[in-house]
Amino acid sequence: MSRSGQTTTVRQALRDLAALVARIGVGGIFFANGWAKLEDGLKITGEKFLEQGAPAPGAWATITMLAELIGGALLIAGLAVSVTGLILFAEALAVFVVAPPLNPISLNELILLGAASLLLAVVGAGRISVDHMVVIRRRESEAADEFAADREADNVIASLREPDTTPNPDKSDKPDQSDKPEKASKSGKAGKSEPAPEPAATEDTAPHPRPRSQSGEPKSGDDPAPAPGDTLVAGRKKPPARNRRTTTSD
Repeated sequence: MSRSGQTTTVRQALRDLAALVARIGVGGIFFANGWAKLEDGLKITGEKFLEQGAPAPGAWATITMLAELIGGALLIAGLAVSVTGLILFAEALAVFVVAPPLNPISLNELILLGAASLLLAVVGAGRISVDHMVVIRRRESEAADEFAADREADNVIASLREPDTTPNPDKSDKPDQSDKPEKASKSGKAGKSEPAPEPAATEDTAPHPRPRSQSGEPKSGDDPAPAPGDTLVAGRKKPPARNRRTTTSD
């Protein structure tokens, strides 16, 4: 972690700690004041508000007691600090305007409590609070909802991109003409790749003399062996040339 990151982390931790101390202090004072009014009773509290010149002292006693008890407890726990701080600030401001305390110390205390409540409402409760836990869970649930929505959208897009596998009856009856050139090209490639068959060996039609039998006599039905000087022509023996007689004149 860099130095700036460490500084930011330390500042955030100190801010959370200060918010915790302020919440406990301000909320504790409000809760203690409300508890004192509850112990004294609404009648005695109403008489005090009547001495301070507040109209309807019984109503003021009830409202301030409930606001201080509930608001102080919420500040200490760190729950709904923004709304609680504004309510307590409004209560302190109303008491200061309508029925200011006769004791200066109580008046100063009222002013400080109102200012601190407003500050907590603006700054927040910090990470050491119930609000922070609620926010974390809310963010996690929102992130889960967004993830589920994104996943559903991806599934819809994927289903739209898939081709229609339903067969078309019009196209099923007719042969696909587009496959013929492909088949022809494939057959041409196959013809080029396969070697041409070798031509068959030509038969030897040249005449050959037949072998004689061991006895030296030709077999019946066989042609006699060609005599020297004979020539075979097209598988037949050429007759010997006739000797021409020369005539001499006497």
